[in-house]
Amino acid sequence: MVLMLGACSGGEDESASAGEGNEGEKKVEFMHLWPEGNSAQHHRVVEEIISDFEAENEGVSVDVEVLSNEQYKDKVKVLSSSDELPDVGMTWAAGYLEPYVSGEKFAPLDDMLDDGLREQFVEGTTEGYEIDGQTYGLPLELNTANVYYNKAIFDEYGLEPPETLEEFNSVVDTLNENGVPPVALGNGDSWTGSMWYMYLADRLGGSQLLTEAIESGDFNKPELIQAAEEVQNLVDNDTFMQGANGLSDQEAKSSFMNEQAAMYLIATWDLPNYTTNEDVPQEFRDSVGYFKFPTVDGEGDMDSYVGGPGVGMFVAENSDVKEEAKAFTKFFVEEWGERAVTDVGIIPATKIDPESLDLPQMYVDVLNDLNSASNITLYADVQMSADAADVHLNQIQALFGGEVTPEEFTEAHTEVLEGE
Repeated sequence: MVLMLGACSGGEDESASAGEGNEGEKKVEFMHLWPEGNSAQHHRVVEEIISDFEAENEGVSVDVEVLSNEQYKDKVKVLSSSDELPDVGMTWAAGYLEPYVSGEKFAPLDDMLDDGLREQFVEGTTEGYEIDGQTYGLPLELNTANVYYNKAIFDEYGLEPPETLEEFNSVVDTLNENGVPPVALGNGDSWTGSMWYMYLADRLGGSQLLTEAIESGDFNKPELIQAAEEVQNLVDNDTFMQGANGLSDQEAKSSFMNEQAAMYLIATWDLPNYTTNEDVPQEFRDSVGYFKFPTVDGEGDMDSYVGGPGVGMFVAENSDVKEEAKAFTKFFVEEWGERAVTDVGIIPATKIDPESLDLPQMYVDVLNDLNSASNITLYADVQMSADAADVHLNQIQALFGGEVTPEEFTEAHTEVLEGE
């Protein structure tokens, strides 16, 4: 369902030019993807920010159109092809962003960042929205992946959060010996398994290895091959729940939350389920802890994360109210930070002081981790073109399923990337 929420009062003069409301009032068209029905908290915060912006900017109003995620993506494509994009809308980083930038549909926003806004973002977040040295979107969310674990299960078998892959494998062995599935994984969705591969590559070859391989088109690096070998070692050691390669992430998540598996690698978009989501039993939330992905063979920086910015905001290049659109975008980004944490339960892309907010301890710990992060490597499939991402995800499936060798896995990546 599409919801049209006109923020202007009274009827609009049909003869008014684009971007103008009644009696010369400037109107900013804003399209987002948080319907009230299934994203009530997001929706409410957006409405509050819009109301505050209008109150502080007399003569400027915001007209809102709200669609669900997939409907939103489809409509943006249609509007882009006819040069009818809203003045401000939602976008994603890297591969999603590229065709809109190459088609000159999104405006560069570096002037806003250089005017003091850049320092408000967590290190490494705006870079995901850069193409050829210019920034075309401002991120609202930031996701990093950690291994969440059931503290009650760990305590029952005398286990400690591992810091090395050797310790991790020992935890897995103990859990298997006691009939407890070690890791919930739904690799039917492939991107879930990709995070395991990415972390192993990061720990073995450093934080820039994977991104440089994608950019250069050359995956034939010893560390990338070894990372693929380590994935298959984990599979052979019964690390993942039975049938993981055919399960969805939702099924894996359910297994972890129903205490049918001891660990679950996922990004911080799931953090509310372990902290603030009152629909989840408090007893379970109290039983969840997390640890950073371990080092491998003594290598790796545990403050280097797999993750990246989530949804962000764009300003249309052909907007008739570009100055007002940029002002609204800047206002929105700055207001979103603390409200995203306290009212929505997600991690914002802008820096906040966790000690100043009344938050569960796990939330505070994750936010403090972000403030000291040395690197955040953007999800591999997001970094790639659509065609290369398809190959990557298919190869992840094949790697976990034992259908390709590590060498075949890396060669398939090189082949598709070199072809581009």
